[in-house]
Amino acid sequence: MRTGLFLMMALLLAAATSVLALDTTQLADPALQGRYLALTHELRCMQCQNESIADSPVDLAADLRNQVRDQLLAGKSDEEIRNWMAARYGDFILFRPRFAARTAWLWLAPGVLLLLGAFISWRIVRQRAQLLASDSDSVDEDQRS
Repeated sequence: MRTGLFLMMALLLAAATSVLALDTTQLADPALQGRYLALTHELRCMQCQNESIADSPVDLAADLRNQVRDQLLAGKSDEEIRNWMAARYGDFILFRPRFAARTAWLWLAPGVLLLLGAFISWRIVRQRAQLLASDSDSVDEDQRS
Protein backbone atom coordinates (compact mmCIF):
# COMPACT_ATOMS: atom_id res chain seq x y z
CA MET A 1 0.00 0.00 0.00
CA ARG A 2 2.77 2.44 0.91
CA THR A 3 4.72 1.60 -2.23
CA GLY A 4 1.69 2.42 -4.38
CA LEU A 5 1.18 5.71 -2.56
CA PHE A 6 4.85 6.58 -2.94
CA LEU A 7 4.73 5.75 -6.66
CA MET A 8 1.60 7.87 -7.10
CA MET A 9 3.25 10.85 -5.35
CA ALA A 10 6.38 10.48 -7.50
CA LEU A 11 4.31 10.47 -10.70
CA LEU A 12 2.37 13.56 -9.61
CA LEU A 13 5.58 15.38 -8.76
CA ALA A 14 7.12 14.47 -12.12
CA ALA A 15 3.99 15.68 -13.93
CA ALA A 16 3.99 18.94 -11.97
CA THR A 17 7.63 19.71 -12.81
CA SER A 18 7.07 18.96 -16.50
CA VAL A 19 4.18 21.44 -16.57
CA LEU A 20 6.40 24.09 -15.00
CA ALA A 21 8.96 23.62 -17.77
CA LEU A 22 6.49 24.65 -20.46
CA ASP A 23 7.00 28.13 -21.86
CA THR A 24 3.60 29.72 -22.33
CA THR A 25 4.83 32.99 -23.81
CA GLN A 26 2.72 34.03 -26.79
CA LEU A 27 3.55 37.09 -28.84
CA ALA A 28 0.91 38.84 -30.93
CA ASP A 29 2.93 38.75 -34.16
CA PRO A 30 3.51 35.20 -35.54
CA ALA A 31 6.87 36.29 -37.02
CA LEU A 32 8.01 37.55 -33.60
CA GLN A 33 6.75 34.32 -32.02
CA GLY A 34 8.83 32.29 -34.48
CA ARG A 35 11.93 34.39 -33.78
CA TYR A 36 11.28 34.06 -30.03
CA LEU A 37 11.06 30.27 -30.26
CA ALA A 38 14.19 30.05 -32.42
CA LEU A 39 16.22 32.28 -30.09
CA THR A 40 15.11 30.54 -26.90
CA HIS A 41 16.07 27.17 -28.39
CA GLU A 42 19.57 28.32 -29.36
CA LEU A 43 20.48 29.93 -26.03
CA ARG A 44 21.82 27.69 -23.26
CA CYS A 45 20.52 27.82 -19.71
CA MET A 46 23.44 28.88 -17.56
CA GLN A 47 22.20 26.87 -14.60
CA CYS A 48 21.20 23.63 -16.39
CA GLN A 49 23.98 23.97 -19.02
CA ASN A 50 22.73 21.22 -21.32
CA GLU A 51 19.24 22.58 -21.88
CA SER A 52 18.02 25.51 -23.87
CA ILE A 53 16.30 28.31 -22.02
CA ALA A 54 13.08 27.25 -23.76
CA ASP A 55 13.21 23.80 -22.14
CA SER A 56 14.55 24.73 -18.71
CA PRO A 57 12.19 25.11 -15.72
CA VAL A 58 14.57 27.17 -13.54
CA ASP A 59 13.98 30.83 -12.67
CA LEU A 60 17.12 32.02 -14.47
CA ALA A 61 15.85 30.54 -17.74
CA ALA A 62 12.49 32.26 -17.21
CA ASP A 63 14.31 35.57 -16.69
CA LEU A 64 16.35 35.01 -19.86
CA ARG A 65 13.19 34.18 -21.82
CA ASN A 66 11.65 37.42 -20.54
CA GLN A 67 14.77 39.32 -21.67
CA VAL A 68 14.50 37.78 -25.14
CA ARG A 69 10.81 38.68 -25.32
CA ASP A 70 11.41 42.26 -24.12
CA GLN A 71 14.23 42.80 -26.61
CA LEU A 72 12.17 41.38 -29.47
CA LEU A 73 9.31 43.71 -28.58
CA ALA A 74 11.82 46.60 -28.44
CA GLY A 75 12.67 45.89 -32.10
CA LYS A 76 16.13 44.36 -31.64
CA SER A 77 17.45 41.95 -34.26
CA ASP A 78 18.29 38.32 -33.50
CA GLU A 79 22.01 39.08 -33.80
CA GLU A 80 21.73 42.02 -31.39
CA ILE A 81 19.99 39.78 -28.85
CA ARG A 82 22.67 37.06 -29.25
CA ASN A 83 25.41 39.68 -28.86
CA TRP A 84 23.77 41.09 -25.73
CA MET A 85 23.44 37.63 -24.18
CA ALA A 86 27.03 36.71 -25.09
CA ALA A 87 28.34 40.01 -23.71
CA ARG A 88 26.51 39.44 -20.45
CA TYR A 89 27.00 35.67 -19.99
CA GLY A 90 29.89 34.81 -22.30
CA ASP A 91 29.97 32.75 -25.49
CA PHE A 92 29.04 29.66 -23.48
CA ILE A 93 25.39 30.74 -23.61
CA LEU A 94 25.35 30.12 -27.36
CA PHE A 95 24.72 26.51 -28.39
CA ARG A 96 26.42 27.31 -31.71
CA PRO A 97 29.60 29.20 -30.78
CA ARG A 98 30.88 31.85 -33.13
CA PHE A 99 34.00 31.32 -35.22
CA ALA A 100 36.78 33.25 -33.47
CA ALA A 101 40.40 32.67 -32.53
CA ARG A 102 39.32 31.12 -29.21
CA THR A 103 36.76 28.79 -30.82
CA ALA A 104 38.60 27.95 -34.04
CA TRP A 105 39.57 24.52 -32.72
CA LEU A 106 35.87 23.67 -32.22
CA TRP A 107 35.18 24.31 -35.87
CA LEU A 108 38.41 22.98 -37.38
CA ALA A 109 39.04 19.89 -35.24
CA PRO A 110 36.43 17.63 -36.91
CA GLY A 111 37.85 18.30 -40.38
CA VAL A 112 41.44 17.86 -39.23
CA LEU A 113 40.58 14.61 -37.42
CA LEU A 114 38.70 13.35 -40.48
CA LEU A 115 41.69 14.05 -42.73
CA LEU A 116 44.06 12.46 -40.20
CA GLY A 117 41.87 9.34 -40.03
CA ALA A 118 41.69 9.12 -43.83
CA PHE A 119 45.49 9.44 -44.09
CA ILE A 120 46.07 6.74 -41.45
CA SER A 121 43.56 4.43 -43.17
CA TRP A 122 45.24 5.00 -46.53
CA ARG A 123 48.66 4.18 -45.02
CA ILE A 124 47.39 0.97 -43.38
CA VAL A 125 45.72 -0.24 -46.59
CA ARG A 126 48.85 0.58 -48.59
CA GLN A 127 51.15 -1.25 -46.16
CA ARG A 128 48.90 -4.32 -46.10
CA ALA A 129 48.78 -4.37 -49.89
CA GLN A 130 52.61 -4.24 -49.99
CA LEU A 131 52.83 -7.05 -47.41
CA LEU A 132 50.38 -9.15 -49.40
CA ALA A 133 52.32 -8.50 -52.61
CA SER A 134 55.66 -9.42 -50.97
CA ASP A 135 54.12 -12.57 -49.45
CA SER A 136 52.72 -13.69 -52.80
CA ASP A 137 56.12 -13.00 -54.46
CA SER A 138 57.92 -15.17 -51.90
CA VAL A 139 55.33 -17.98 -52.34
CA ASP A 140 55.81 -17.81 -56.13
CA GLU A 141 59.60 -18.04 -55.74
CA ASP A 142 59.26 -21.03 -53.39
CA GLN A 143 57.00 -22.82 -55.87
CA ARG A 144 59.44 -22.24 -58.77
CA SER A 145 62.35 -23.73 -56.90
